[in-house]
Amino acid sequence: MASDSKLRLARRKDRVRYRVQLRGKGRPRLTVFRSGKNIYAQIIDDADGVTLAAASTLEKDLRESLKSGATREAAARVGLLIAERAKARGVEQVVFDRGGYLYHGRVKALAEGAREGGLTL
Repeated sequence: MASDSKLRLARRKDRVRYRVQLRGKGRPRLTVFRSGKNIYAQIIDDADGVTLAAASTLEKDLRESLKSGATREAAARVGLLIAERAKARGVEQVVFDRGGYLYHGRVKALAEGAREGGLTL
């Protein structure tokens, strides 16, 4: 059932978000959303409720240079891009919110790309 799997994902997402906020100690949150065709990342300051930086495979320069937005290579490029934009805003340390997804494949590639870009997760 689709509703069952969506419910399980929502529960995992809530559980991860709760633990991230406990561990974060005021640091901005790097959150990930992955669809079948693309991957998206945002750095969110939960204290002020604002998005500090965002990146996705839908951006023109990435979309033109990538074969597909649903690969680990694409996710790593999004991680590098989000790290670059975060550093431009003065953000060096974030807490990683995998959003209920397993730390595997594209989600892991995005996190490693952000680390390569200079963010501390």
